[in-house]
Amino acid sequence: MFQSFEVTARPEQGPPRLAALRAEMARVGLDGFLVPRADAYQGEYVAPRDDRLAWLTGFTGSAGFCAALRDVAGVFIDGRYRTQVKAQVAEEFTPVPWPEVSLADWLKDHLPQGGVVGFDPWLHTPSQVTAIEDGLQGSGISLQAVENLVDRIWPDQPDAPMGKVQAHPIAYAGESHQSKRQRLAQSLRAAGQKAALITLPDSHNWLLNLRGQDIPRNPVAHGFAVLHDDGRVDLFMPAEKLVGLEAHLGDQVVRHDPETLPDYLGVFEGPVRVEQQSVPVALVDLLDDRAVWGEDPCALPKACKNEAEISGAAEAHLRDGAAVVELLAWLDAQAPGSVTETQVVQRLEELRRRDPALRDISFETIAGTGPNGAIMHYRVTEETDSVLQDGHLLVLDSGGQYLDGTTDITRTVAIGQPAAEASAAFTRVLSGMIAMSRLRWPRGLAGRDIEMLGRLPLWMAGQDFDHGLGHGVGAYLSVHEGPQRLSRLSHVPLQPGMILSNEPGYYREGAFGIRLENLLVVQEAAPLPGGDAHRKMLDWRTLTFVPIDRRLIDLAGLSAEARDWLDAYHRDVAEKIGPRVSQAAKLWLDAATAPL
Repeated sequence: MFQSFEVTARPEQGPPRLAALRAEMARVGLDGFLVPRADAYQGEYVAPRDDRLAWLTGFTGSAGFCAALRDVAGVFIDGRYRTQVKAQVAEEFTPVPWPEVSLADWLKDHLPQGGVVGFDPWLHTPSQVTAIEDGLQGSGISLQAVENLVDRIWPDQPDAPMGKVQAHPIAYAGESHQSKRQRLAQSLRAAGQKAALITLPDSHNWLLNLRGQDIPRNPVAHGFAVLHDDGRVDLFMPAEKLVGLEAHLGDQVVRHDPETLPDYLGVFEGPVRVEQQSVPVALVDLLDDRAVWGEDPCALPKACKNEAEISGAAEAHLRDGAAVVELLAWLDAQAPGSVTETQVVQRLEELRRRDPALRDISFETIAGTGPNGAIMHYRVTEETDSVLQDGHLLVLDSGGQYLDGTTDITRTVAIGQPAAEASAAFTRVLSGMIAMSRLRWPRGLAGRDIEMLGRLPLWMAGQDFDHGLGHGVGAYLSVHEGPQRLSRLSHVPLQPGMILSNEPGYYREGAFGIRLENLLVVQEAAPLPGGDAHRKMLDWRTLTFVPIDRRLIDLAGLSAEARDWLDAYHRDVAEKIGPRVSQAAKLWLDAATAPL
């Protein structure tokens, strides 16, 4: 299987490791050391070698950091992980609600005047360091760039990943890397910049039509790239990863050993565009005044999918939807109390693996029943594996990495007879999901301008959830892709071709969780009779087709418009998925998509 269920970190491992880190801090004269969940490439996901935060603290979430001081160690986590962190870290670590509590304010509360906090300049970006230093002004506390102290005390730290890289076929990419390089080079020339330094793996992998194996669940290869204003690329990646790709890359892409990058940048003629949110401080220091701030040149073009990428995503979602329907039909045939979370995960992966285009799952499948469903990024292990019992809700969040597209879908399923309060909350979540799916909006609006629509039904009941309404999704790339988001933090205007998730939720700690998720692609909206002809509008095309559990719907809480949308959606599900599933699953699907 792609997924395993072993326990990867234990709370009791943290205290002796923290003691070793503090001894190293004392040896080099530091009052503190910062341990982020980051690598030198600044992507969201890290290889086992770079998972220092989990090794030190036991916390395995996909975002957060630890500030280890001599007498206190704070683990900073956002709203997604405040339930999870309680079970994963020992009492020697103090969970800190972030960003409500800033690191600078916390340091001022816990460090004396003149305290010195070390950080690895390869694992922090200029924007992060500047924000901390601005907050520390007047405190006498300072940051100091040092070698990574965790690496010094981690005796069995894994090796750096060396997965083989493959060319991504033009049939799926929709554009050659020669064309992409020339197109993006024009933006550098227009800005008067000689080159752009690209650190994010999914960016330079997209640019060069490459896919790799360096990050679990995300088909990217680690490396750095420099895009020149004439379209040439210098690629800093080990030769053993790129065996057999000489013809694909051509003579305009020159490979270099990664360890030569500092010397290369030391003499490179500027100006060089760097993105301060995704470049390591160490590389900016090498460029010094030749660095100019700017957006990653790949980010927006990558986000706006072309027709081949959208068509591939749509087809991948239909095949993936058939696998999920087979799973839901199977699950419905099992008696409450007879199935565990790991059995659900295993069965779903077995169904997905029937597709020869599947290369991996797109993240560790979340299958949380009862109280486990309230842990937003729950990962079932051999020790937490729970039985699906009568009255439980099951949150099933999963996806696949297919050659033609990346999928991500969440359904919440009733096990037996659901409680009335769970049905009421489910209906509010569903209402928010439908409201966003039906939305039309003027061009120029960003995720922050419209995401409240998916929360409104919950807000009106005094409820909410502590994660974004939606994230961008790549084309056989990272399942979390920027810069597009449905989030109050997102200022990037939505554009045609962007794929985003629509996933409102609700979580009652110790009781149940609810989340519903479809992937949508932004498209030009058709004009409406009587509408303003001069106003350019956008709307969504739905990519995900799997039934919503009708047993959890409180019909009195669903508007007539929402009922009509759901009935139409279920008709589409039956039409598109019905011919792709077994006879037994087809019978289940017919019942699951019957009109309300």
